[in-house]
Amino acid sequence: MPHLTYSINDRLATVVLQNPPQNRLDRSLLEELAQALAAISTSDARAVLLRAEGPDFSFGGDIMDWPDMNVRELRALFESYMNIFNQFERLPMPVVAAVQGLCFGGGFELALRADVIFAGEDALFGHPEQTLGLVTLLGGIYRVAERAGQARASEWALTSERIPAKTMLEAGVVNRVLPNATLNEEAKAFARTLTSGPTLAYAAHKALLRAWRVGGVAAADEAMFDIALPLFETEDGQAGLTSAVNALKAAQPRPVLDFKGR
Repeated sequence: MPHLTYSINDRLATVVLQNPPQNRLDRSLLEELAQALAAISTSDARAVLLRAEGPDFSFGGDIMDWPDMNVRELRALFESYMNIFNQFERLPMPVVAAVQGLCFGGGFELALRADVIFAGEDALFGHPEQTLGLVTLLGGIYRVAERAGQARASEWALTSERIPAKTMLEAGVVNRVLPNATLNEEAKAFARTLTSGPTLAYAAHKALLRAWRVGGVAAADEAMFDIALPLFETEDGQAGLTSAVNALKAAQPRPVLDFKGR
């Protein structure tokens, strides 16, 4: 039985974790995620929704085999996981995560790779690695630091405490906190709106933010025009500019465009 499923419907790709009871990330699930990403990348999808079945998003990595593996084997395993997580993060389209229940360890690190995180009102986030004498292995602590600052990231990692969704919202880690009963519906509706947006411009913004993360403002400035100027030659960019100019000339409000993603 698959541990992860995906579907692509009307330009929206939906990826669903379904490895009960805790949606732990094991080899099979990660291989299935890699297959899903390959299919999404070559499809007509223009937005992605990540969610999970069951009461909890994910307890994190499946640690059952780790004590029997040597460091070389563990490194190969975690490098393969990191590569897949990076592919997910670098999808050239907006990614929305809907998180319910417990979201720990590798599950939290996977959610952090989304561009937008919606959380259920009872969701709890955390890094349990410290209680095992380990660290976040897939980029969790510094991705939290990007969103919430080093002080909070350090405290949460050191204590392994369970952080409520409301606190994560206040810290800037999640974007919205929603009623549990409507979380998936509202996240899907939001992701659906993105499928008619300027997909290439979304991808450019993601690339600029990635340049900033790597090298700061100076690196993003250096990359800016190589990333941004090709948008002026796209069908969406030309349609957007033309509609804005025509509206200004006519002293009329700009129309809302249904962008084509090209």
